[in-house]
Amino acid sequence: MTHLEPWQWALAVVGALAIGLAKTGINGLGMLAVVVFANLLPARQASGVVLPMLVLADIVAVASYRQHTVWSHLWRLFPWTAAGIVAGYLALGRINDRQASVLIGIIILGMLGLHLWRRRRPVAGAAEHPVWFAPMIGVLAGFTTLVANAAGPLMAIYLLAMRLPKMEYMGTGATFYLVMNLFKVPFMANLGLVSGTSLGLNAVLAPAVLAGALLGRKLLARIDQQLFEQLALGLAALAGLKLLF
Repeated sequence: MTHLEPWQWALAVVGALAIGLAKTGINGLGMLAVVVFANLLPARQASGVVLPMLVLADIVAVASYRQHTVWSHLWRLFPWTAAGIVAGYLALGRINDRQASVLIGIIILGMLGLHLWRRRRPVAGAAEHPVWFAPMIGVLAGFTTLVANAAGPLMAIYLLAMRLPKMEYMGTGATFYLVMNLFKVPFMANLGLVSGTSLGLNAVLAPAVLAGALLGRKLLARIDQQLFEQLALGLAALAGLKLLF
C-alpha cells in the first residue's frame, strides 16, 4: 500500500489536506479526498485508509467548534445512523464498487433535490420537516459512510435544512462525524480494511491532515453565511454527480 509513485504521494497529500480543510472549513471538500484515495487504491481499501484520517480531523474540529454543537439535532440522528452503518456493513460484501457508487450518487442527488424543493417553502425551522426526515437522513448517512465514507453531502443537506448558522453547522457536524466515525472503526477493522499497514500510511499523512484542519479554521472566519451555504450545496451536488457518472 505504501509503495506509491512520487506523483501518487503528492496526490495523497492533497487528499489528506482536503480532509482537514473539510472538517474545519469547507465541508464539501471531504468528497474530494474520497475521490483522490479511491483513484489511488481499490475502493474498499481506500475506505479503510481514509477513516483514521477522518477521525483525526474530527478531533480537531470538535476541539475547535464543540461549544457550537446543537445536540437536539444530533439525538434525532444517532440511533438511525447506527442502523444505517449496520446495514452498510451487511451490504458491503454483496455489492461491488460501481454499484455502491451509483447507489450513493442517486441517494445524494435525490436528497439534494428534496432539500431544494422544500427550501422553496416559506416556513422556516426544524419543525417544518416531517417526522421521517431525520430518520431517513440518519439511515442513509450511516449506510453511505460505511460503504464509501460519503455521508458528508447528506449531512450538509440535513444541517442546511435545519437553517443553522455556519458555526452551529460546523460544531454540530463535527460532533456527529466524530461519534459516527469512531462507531465505524470496529466494523472496518473486522472487514480487514483498517490494519497495521493502512495505519502506517495514515501516520505518514497525519501532518497534512492537521495542516489542512488548521487552514480550514482560518478560512471559515472569512466565509460569509450565504457563500458558505452555496459552497456546501454545490459541493454536495458535484459529489453526487461524480459518484453517479
